[in-house]
Amino acid sequence: MIVENLPVPFDRRVWSEATTLSRHGYEVTIICPKGPNATASFEMIEGIAIYRHWLPTEGRGLLGYVTEYSTALFWEFVLSLKVLAKHGFDVIHACNPPDLIFVIGAFHKILFGKSFIFDQHDINPELYEAKFGRRGLLWHAMVLFERLTFTLADVSIATNQSYRTIALERGRMNPDRVFVVRSGPNLSRVRSLPSDPSWKKGRKFLVGYVGVIGKQEGIDLLLESIKHIRERRNRDDVQFVIVGSGPELEDVKKLATAFELDELVTFTGRVDDATLFAILSTADVCVNPDRPNAMNDKSTMNKIMEYMALGKPIVQFDLTEGRISAEEASLYAKNTDTAEFGDKILELIDDPVRRDRMGAFGRKRIYGELAWDHEMAKLLGAYDKAFSVRYSSGRRRRYNWQSSESP
Repeated sequence: MIVENLPVPFDRRVWSEATTLSRHGYEVTIICPKGPNATASFEMIEGIAIYRHWLPTEGRGLLGYVTEYSTALFWEFVLSLKVLAKHGFDVIHACNPPDLIFVIGAFHKILFGKSFIFDQHDINPELYEAKFGRRGLLWHAMVLFERLTFTLADVSIATNQSYRTIALERGRMNPDRVFVVRSGPNLSRVRSLPSDPSWKKGRKFLVGYVGVIGKQEGIDLLLESIKHIRERRNRDDVQFVIVGSGPELEDVKKLATAFELDELVTFTGRVDDATLFAILSTADVCVNPDRPNAMNDKSTMNKIMEYMALGKPIVQFDLTEGRISAEEASLYAKNTDTAEFGDKILELIDDPVRRDRMGAFGRKRIYGELAWDHEMAKLLGAYDKAFSVRYSSGRRRRYNWQSSESP
């Protein structure tokens, strides 16, 4: 498995996939970047070998992204050769972004007959447009890279039906080779903890957010909503905690200071699971202020699933996949209307019965339909299909000393 976006085991989807495969007889090796609390070049966790590489600071601007992605691709290729020699493998499972891992997949598929599975976590043409606000030559390059990735893939994995449609229409994949495996929360990890009132900083209520702090995550919109709550609604009894890190973290901290919200907003950076779930368990309401754009409209956000698993009512903008996931567990504000977003938060703050009802709906939906336990069979089915395609096409294992003995 190759992932560039986050270190493992902190990429929750990748770790759920890896542990599921391991428990079902696969020998799993992961290549990923180093990061906070994941600085070891090699680590064995729960029988899964993890190789980590150096990566420059997350890119901002064109030059930053080119540097980041080219560095990642170089080290991923070097480490793939190391894994090939030391462990052997039958499948490369590529987790985007970026859509460049097909280069490594093509090398191993053409020379050694390895299978290639594309696990599309993000739709990069839409992500590029969300970050830079335009199309152009590089946007067309993103479309090309995505198309080449789908062309190489024996099987593709989509996180929702919107992504499956992209695989079929833009990627021209055969329908029987596209599997929807949602990013359902792993209930062995996502757990309610005792409330910790210290996070409320003496106030009566707490609103929580967890996620990446980037431009498309809309933390600036959330801060505008908080400013509305304080200045227009004269409310000073709600504390906000923002958990996570990312390229916009320092900028949104400065914006909070400019809005005179420092005492109302706590930025924690990236935290361990115990701290994260203590915060979310204490929260009365959780929020998803993702900026409305084509990328976010089609994407299923992990944070929505985790809020629901913990029985928390949600406020978010009215985006397609956000509504499909949360249904009645969320209130929906008009897109980019930060005043309405703030008012929706207060609606829930002031209505504990409604909060409880919405939270119970979301929790039931996770446990009954959307938890990772319901997705494992779909992942294993995707792997069964990849091996079926591999052997039905006449490809066989080449150089047996390079293949693992496990399936």
